[in-house]
Amino acid sequence: MTRTITCSEITAAVASLCKEANYYLGEDVREALDRALKEEISPPGQGVLRQLLENAAIAAAEEVPICQDTGAAVVFLDLGQDVRITGGYLYDAINAGVAKGYTEGYLRKSMVFPPVDGKNTGDNTPAIIHTRIVPGDKLTITLAPKGGGSENMSAVGMLTPAAGIPGIKKFVLDTVKKAGPNPCPPIIVGVGIGGNFEKCALLAKEALLRPLGQPHPRAEIAQLEQELLREINCLGIGPQGFGGRVTALAVHIEIFARHIASLPVAVNIQCHAARHKSVTL
Repeated sequence: MTRTITCSEITAAVASLCKEANYYLGEDVREALDRALKEEISPPGQGVLRQLLENAAIAAAEEVPICQDTGAAVVFLDLGQDVRITGGYLYDAINAGVAKGYTEGYLRKSMVFPPVDGKNTGDNTPAIIHTRIVPGDKLTITLAPKGGGSENMSAVGMLTPAAGIPGIKKFVLDTVKKAGPNPCPPIIVGVGIGGNFEKCALLAKEALLRPLGQPHPRAEIAQLEQELLREINCLGIGPQGFGGRVTALAVHIEIFARHIASLPVAVNIQCHAARHKSVTL
């Protein structure tokens, strides 16, 4: 049986998500920062972690953004195949919600069009929308604001299959090392392996939506996540680049089948303000 969801419901939900994602740090991230504070031995690094935790608490209490860069509005839709959208066009409803949320929430507008020598669009639209058709009669909306500093440090590499696990690890570590303090560590490192050029990049971003530190269900991939996390934290970059043990809070990997001639790998770096909120209609 088909279930109806109106565009006005979607717009209201997205507007709320924009504010919630930017005001309230996820509990999984807060707990990871608490653990990092216990593990960090660098006094400057400890000081940074305390400030990040205090900043998150102030943002939540006063309902102000965790970070001045409130990001591009990246929206993931899991659209049930038995859902019917009424009252307009789905993507228009999403963009109306972003405009409403960023305006009402006094969130910085960062989108510029045309992309070269363009003008600010004024309401942080258009959103970057990824839609997946799934079984059922519900619509799950996940909003993940993505700041420019961490996004700029991300990379896609088209490796050859002969590169194997050593090549993957080298690409990830080189990307993090090159990023240094620029993405505001401690970071979360999303890695996509497989697919093709665009698929591996999407996998890397989707990896950042997983609850922080939750291992991949495949044992060998979970092991690779832990190996990469240890090696990244041996780079010595530390919180905000001041040196120390905690450069990354977690490494999350997602995988997909690949062409026999290719081994695409993407690294999408997330800053300490790992913002994403979801709602199901």
